[in-house]
Parts: sequence; C-alpha cells; structure tokens
Amino acid sequence: MSLPLSAFKAYDIRGQIPSQLNEDLAYAVGRACADYLQASRMVVGHDIRLSSPDMTNALVQGLTASGVDVALLGCCGTEEVYFACDHGGFDGGVAVTASHNPKDYNGMKLVRRQSQPISADSGLNDIRDLVAANQFPPAKTGGDLGQVTSVDFTQDYVARLLAGIDVNQLRPLKIVFNPGNGGAGRVMEMLKPLLPMTFIGLQEEPDGNFPNGVPNPLLPENRSVTSQAVVEAGADLGIAWDGDFDRCFFFDETGRFIEGCYLVGLLAKRFLQLAPGSKIVHDNRLIWNTIEMVKAQGGIPVMSKGGHAFMKETMRREGAIYGGEVSAHHYFENFAYCDSGMLPWLHLLAVMSQTGASLAELVDDRISRFPVSGEINRQVNNLQQLLQDIESRYASKAEHIDYLDGLSMSFANWRFNLRASNTEPVARLNVESR
Repeated sequence: MSLPLSAFKAYDIRGQIPSQLNEDLAYAVGRACADYLQASRMVVGHDIRLSSPDMTNALVQGLTASGVDVALLGCCGTEEVYFACDHGGFDGGVAVTASHNPKDYNGMKLVRRQSQPISADSGLNDIRDLVAANQFPPAKTGGDLGQVTSVDFTQDYVARLLAGIDVNQLRPLKIVFNPGNGGAGRVMEMLKPLLPMTFIGLQEEPDGNFPNGVPNPLLPENRSVTSQAVVEAGADLGIAWDGDFDRCFFFDETGRFIEGCYLVGLLAKRFLQLAPGSKIVHDNRLIWNTIEMVKAQGGIPVMSKGGHAFMKETMRREGAIYGGEVSAHHYFENFAYCDSGMLPWLHLLAVMSQTGASLAELVDDRISRFPVSGEINRQVNNLQQLLQDIESRYASKAEHIDYLDGLSMSFANWRFNLRASNTEPVARLNVESR
C-alpha cells in the first residue's frame, strides 16, 4: 500500500486530512519512529483538533505494535510533550498537532531523548523513507505488545514554568488573555490562582471547531479582539496564543500589537542579567534590534536558521541560555532548550515588575530605533526565480548578502529577509530599518 508523503516537512509532519495525513500514515509513523529511535518508552500527547484523538490512537497502535510502551498525556500543549519527554526520561515523544493551520489539517512534532528535535536533516527524512518502504516486521502480539498508560506531569510542568519567577515580587497587574479556543486555557486555569494578577479571559474554551477562526494571532485580522479587550478593560497587558500554544503574542496597554523581534530583545536582556556573558540565539529574519541589545548587555548573539528544530539544534550546540524568533517562538535552556508559549509572558511580568515600566515604555525606544514592516506573506509561482531576480536587482547596493535561510540583504539603513515558508505555500518577507 502506497502512503502519502507530502506531509513530511522541514521540521515536522503536517498536512490536510485525509489526503495528506490519515490514520494509515499515522500508524506507519508509529512503526517508523519505533524502528528509527530503537525506542522502548515514548510519550504522546495531542492538541484540541477534532481529528487528533483518532490520529493519536493510530500512532499509538503503530508504536505498541513495535513493542514500545506508550505514556499518554491526553489533550495538552506541544510544550507539555517536550517537558514530559525530557522530565520523564523517555526515548522520544510525539505531539499530534497542526499548530495554527486550518481545522482540516493535522500533524506531528517529533523529539528524541531529552526532547532533542527530529527535523529533516536529523532523522525526519529517515523516518519518511521507512514509511515509504512500509516494510515493517510483523506486529507484536500478546505479552510482546507495548503497554499504554496514562500519565500526568502537570504539577511538575507548572513548577518548572514558575521556577525562574519570584512570584512574591510580581506587581498585581491586569491581564487580558486569549487562547483562541486552543489549548492554552487549560494551563491558564492552573496558573491563575498562583499569580497576584487580575485575569480577563477571551475564547477560553478549547474547541477544535475553531468557532472564532483559526488561532493564529500573527494574522492581523485575528488581533483586534484582544486589542479591543485590553483597551476596554484598561488592562496592563494582552496575551494571545496559537492553537498548541508553543507561540505567544503580546499587546501593550494601548492595545498595540508588539512585533516578536522586540520581545526577543527584551527577554534576551533579562536572561543576560541573570547569566552575564551568555549566548543568545536568534533567527535571521529581523536581527538588528536583538544584536544591539545582546551586545549592549555583554552577551554573544548567535544567528540561526529559523524554525523550531533548527533553533533548538543551534541552542544546544552553542549552549545558549535563551533563543527567540520573530514568529513568537521562544526557547529556554532550562526547558530542555525547547520552545514554550507560557514562559515568555511569565518572564515579561517579571521584567515589568522589576522595572516598574509598562510594556509600551519597555519597547517604544526600540521600535523607534529599529522600525520593522511586520511579516508580509505572498503566494508566488517560482520562489527561486524571484530570489534570483531580487538579488540581481539589489546586489550592487548591498553591504552584505547571506543565504542562511532564504535571501537576506543588508544596506546602510535597511535590511530584508525573503524566504519560503516551511509550513505554507507562501513567501515571507520581513524588512527592518534604522
């Protein structure tokens, strides 16, 4: 039987149900993961999508048919799988999720021991090839069949989130939060009683039908509900997440959406104050603000190709304390070098409490010094030809050109990065200036 392979992307598996991703493929991925990782124990969790339970069951059947014992987290965030895999000493983990894609999509994010990412250049293509061959040993039966148990690491996970936060020093701020009917609402219910804040929730109920649209606050049309609620409530801060809450987005006290690159600089500064001289990893889309802030704080900026797998690999290789992307992924050494959508806002609260400043006061100067375009997405017919044409047109004026991820060209007072999306059929353009 031939299985579809187009869902295998640069750093995860993601595709439309059922044409690109179905239960047969999920079963085969389970068999292939077990084979590739030589695993005996794995942890699995899934997001709130309607197709996720069935996809998870098929994946688990594939794992247990290979003799792997599976610990089930149930419905959770992607970062909870990362935490559980590292914390529980598992041989690997799988989060069944399509993050911010439309509701008829699903996918899988895979990690090996210590929650190290499995991307195209570190095992995902090998797993794809095993799926394509689809020639696995006979399925285990009886006592050789892997066992399935339910596990709950919630208390340990929450403790890890708060480990670097002095709750007693936090100011009693008013916060609007919007999970977008994704999975973040459940974690917020656990955190709210532990923090001296007033919380105002929007779209809190997890709902795989996405009644308020696909949870992706990076889209301008999805920002207004959070922005308006901040203004109407007179709140100090607004927070929103994507569906599996591995990304979080911020609104200042005026309801203004704050681009991710300014948060990277802010959090880099905080972690360099905690650990002077450390390395900070950033992606190459918008870099000038981050590099200046890191160097001013005595840190060492390290540029990486964007995407969660590539960022984590760079973090581990460099021993960085923190890493951030303009796409609102933030990575932490004390979280197995993984991305979390909960840690950024907790650390931002610590910064606001320590400085007594509002979010606007913390970023206004940086925004005026390094204005950015925001990400501009376009469907194009031939991206490689477009990159060649643009490079040819601007090369004579460029002070620096790099190809780490797409095409980046720097000039005296402005810079751009143009790259292909790894998750959608679009080209992404980011422009920054002085």
